[in-house]
Amino acid sequence: MLTKAAIVEKARKTNDRSIDETIAHDASVLSGQLQILFEKLFSPNAQKELRRFSSAEAARLLGVTDSYVRHLATQGDGVTSEKTTGGRRTFSLEEVNTIRSHLGRTKPSYLPGRREGDHLQVIAVTNFKGGSGKTTSSVHLAQYLALRGYRVLAVDLDPQASMSAMLGFQPEFDVGENETLYGAIRYDGSRRNVADVVRKTYFTGLDLIPGNLELHEFEHDTPTALADSSRNENEMFFMRVGNALQSLEGNYDVVVIDCPPTLGFLTLSALCAATSVLITVHPQMLDVASMNQFLAMTSDLLSVVKEAGGNLQYDWMRYLITRYEPNDGPQAQIVAFLRSLFGERVLTSMMVKSTAVSDAGLSKQTIYEAGRETMHRQTYDRGVESMDSVNGEVDQLIRSAWSRT
Repeated sequence: MLTKAAIVEKARKTNDRSIDETIAHDASVLSGQLQILFEKLFSPNAQKELRRFSSAEAARLLGVTDSYVRHLATQGDGVTSEKTTGGRRTFSLEEVNTIRSHLGRTKPSYLPGRREGDHLQVIAVTNFKGGSGKTTSSVHLAQYLALRGYRVLAVDLDPQASMSAMLGFQPEFDVGENETLYGAIRYDGSRRNVADVVRKTYFTGLDLIPGNLELHEFEHDTPTALADSSRNENEMFFMRVGNALQSLEGNYDVVVIDCPPTLGFLTLSALCAATSVLITVHPQMLDVASMNQFLAMTSDLLSVVKEAGGNLQYDWMRYLITRYEPNDGPQAQIVAFLRSLFGERVLTSMMVKSTAVSDAGLSKQTIYEAGRETMHRQTYDRGVESMDSVNGEVDQLIRSAWSRT
């Protein structure tokens, strides 16, 4: 335990630092402690793993009965499972997808992915107000779609890289230089193929392009590139994300982009790459006022991009109410206010504020990864129901864009 004199000396040394040195020191200390915490949650050489699903959970994912899933597991035909010590069957997501493929032989609707003529769905999840639930919405949407058989690519464009951390990659330790999307959209000779920065995750059917602080470089490089008249202007900054993703089109059904919480060059390029836009809104007056500024600025900037040849044809644009508290009267009034203004552009379902989501996040998990046995069952069920309702509505919008009922 430090003596009083040692504490005074430590405080003096801290006060002698300049602000940049203090911030650098705090960042280093915090980074080290986060790594220790991460190693406590996951052993040093371990990778995150997705839990196995009960037959009832597998049945819900497939849209069939529990008894039918158990029946298929006993019939062979490539369908495998494992039994717990209590004799209950469990299934990995790969095994669930095997059953999905089996069912799709006779009924194609069990296979939700793209078919001939369907275009790649690129969903940009955005808002420049921090705390709006953007990353939570992005990660849960990506996982929901993967659980239902879509081939999904998650793209972390936020330099804070919370999506990457949730999907098993610590930005400070696991993502090196030129290993983010910046590597595929930069302006110099170090530019690389986008396929080289795609990572497989522990979540079957879900790949990731991770993020870290180097994404800021695109914001710094773009003004210089725009001012350099000798550069080839065939690929303006707002085309770069879309052009990079285009080369991956054959590998995925849906791309989910977690945009930065700023309206910069990265966000504009993501919006031009998108086929659909999901704007998260926390139903508080300050947040709604901030969103108003976001919409006004976005409109002005996108009109300039449109005149320069940017593609702004969207299949749909929706507002998602996040962190909603059903018993909060003022929030209910704001939601009603937004619905009166924007009508069907506000999703019917809302992401309810849930302790289940928060509890799962403590161990860098989503509610889809956490088991029902890990928390109070009613709390868990309400959280899953809310997430499923929101993401199911987005799923229907995707299918409608592909002209499916």
